[in-house]
Amino acid sequence: KVAITRSHLRPTDTVLDIGCGTGSLALLLAPHAGRVHALDVSPEMVRIGEEKAAAQGIENVTFHASPLHTWDALEPGSVDVLCAYNILHLVEDRDAALQQCLRLLRPGGWFISSTVALGDSWVPYRPVLTVARWFGKAPAVHVMRGATLEAEIERAGFVDLERPDVGARPVIRFL
Repeated sequence: KVAITRSHLRPTDTVLDIGCGTGSLALLLAPHAGRVHALDVSPEMVRIGEEKAAAQGIENVTFHASPLHTWDALEPGSVDVLCAYNILHLVEDRDAALQQCLRLLRPGGWFISSTVALGDSWVPYRPVLTVARWFGKAPAVHVMRGATLEAEIERAGFVDLERPDVGARPVIRFL
């Protein structure tokens, strides 16, 4: 996944990694881009990401603690590559989030997503996750089918969806 993502980067590109967590993907992409913005709702995750960047001597990554829907650090159309790894199944309003992603991307930019589609599994994840949430052991995970995710992405206005084989489990949609 990272190799495919890197293949779409140019040394002058602005990259946005939404739901960056502690910045692992952002830091891997940094040597291949001009500027990387790493966005997460958790200030603690951002703090850890900043520490990791400093320890690795990476200076072209800026971390931001904010929800995507209220974040306004970048102008519309200013992002060349937008990454959404392991986040879309956690987003309450995916339609709004995807619209915001599309607004941030420059025309012809790349939206790269890796999302778990638990609705494609035979495991009854809805009740399992509900019980786990009761005990505070799981976040709000939206169980969806991969086809639903793809339809939402296309409805948002993204075109030319590619589905490269990355050897992931069948419930992972890498687009």
